[in-house]
Amino acid sequence: MSIIRRSDAELALAETARRVLPAGSLGNVDVATVIREGRGGRVWDASGNEYIDFLLGSGPMLVGHAHPEVVAAVQEQLPRGTTFFANNEPAILLAAEIVDAVACAQKVRFVSSGTEADLYAMRLARAFRRRDKILKFEGGYHGMSDYGLMSLWPKQVGNFPQAAPDSAGIPAGVRSEMLVCAFNDLEMAENLIREYHDELAGVIVEPMQRLIPPQPGFLQGLREITREYDIPLIFDEVVTGFRLAYGGAQAYYGVVPDLCSLGKVIGGGFPLAAIAGREDIMAHLDRAAVGDERFMPQIGTLSGNPVAAVAGLATLQILKRPGAYERIFATGQAIRDGLAGSLRDAGFEVAVPGEPPMFDVVFAPGRISNYRDTVGGDAALAKRFNALLRERGIFKSESKLYISLAHDEADISHTVEAFASAARELAA
Repeated sequence: MSIIRRSDAELALAETARRVLPAGSLGNVDVATVIREGRGGRVWDASGNEYIDFLLGSGPMLVGHAHPEVVAAVQEQLPRGTTFFANNEPAILLAAEIVDAVACAQKVRFVSSGTEADLYAMRLARAFRRRDKILKFEGGYHGMSDYGLMSLWPKQVGNFPQAAPDSAGIPAGVRSEMLVCAFNDLEMAENLIREYHDELAGVIVEPMQRLIPPQPGFLQGLREITREYDIPLIFDEVVTGFRLAYGGAQAYYGVVPDLCSLGKVIGGGFPLAAIAGREDIMAHLDRAAVGDERFMPQIGTLSGNPVAAVAGLATLQILKRPGAYERIFATGQAIRDGLAGSLRDAGFEVAVPGEPPMFDVVFAPGRISNYRDTVGGDAALAKRFNALLRERGIFKSESKLYISLAHDEADISHTVEAFASAARELAA
């Protein structure tokens, strides 16, 4: 059922990429596909092949590619200037919208990437607590900083709470400043926090870790134990912010952290992220409020960029409309059910962890509750299945499907048919 044909022009672009880019890519997904354009819930490659897009730029395009209202907002801003390195109206208004929407957000500071947001959130916790160690959860993704790349995707799992670097070039000393716990294991987390409470600066967690939802009581328990010791609880909401609900995962799951990081959706497809949280912690970004010794500088050339801010504001206004999240969840549930049903009908034992706005298949029986459960899946089978889907016009990463407000009934129908066809070929 292959529909993908590569033109000479796209093959030439891919060859140029191999010549000028490390590994021939931008470091993200399949180097063989060169995307030319996107509209709504679909993208087209340089050969003209059309795909239903479940990558969505790794999540930012929640309302779809080139949404007319987002494009109009950007076009209106461009003649007024593209960056100022100073306060500007769009950034101020976007910060106000975030404060109104996100429960933990009393103050907001903009950066340009989720990696920066997570790095600064951890640094803020250290400045506030005057401690060094951060507790994270194995398999949790907190950007590409040295600290974020500890025990993100360890190929050989070790003993908790020892952290393992997942990249070359990380100083050896970083390992001693990170503690690692199993996600969804509240007893382990409580024991580690009690043992190390006087050394801990903060606890950082994806409230939904990659695609693994929190088990009942897990986030609530983290909130209680961190509050007991006045240890900042940081929710990494770069992915979940404004995706699971307008107020993010903290609204969806009903647990309010002290700090959170935001990204992806709030930039509307442009480079923008933020740290938001309690005023007394965020005060460390204000020299006049805390003095020289406790001041934490944060400077970024494009932080609060007005073009990104107007794109983010337009995106949030679309998401605020009645029925937006109901539609995203209904679309996601239909596609998720089709994915699970097709593979099980073909005889595969699978789990489909996640929530309707984002999920994927793991070729393993049983419930997926932590990183080690995902490692037990058949990665080679998943890779083959993803390749078969690509041949059928389904564009996704190796580990996630993102659902867009722009995906429609035709997209659902095509996708479910592609799942069934790919599952049958996979089983043959």
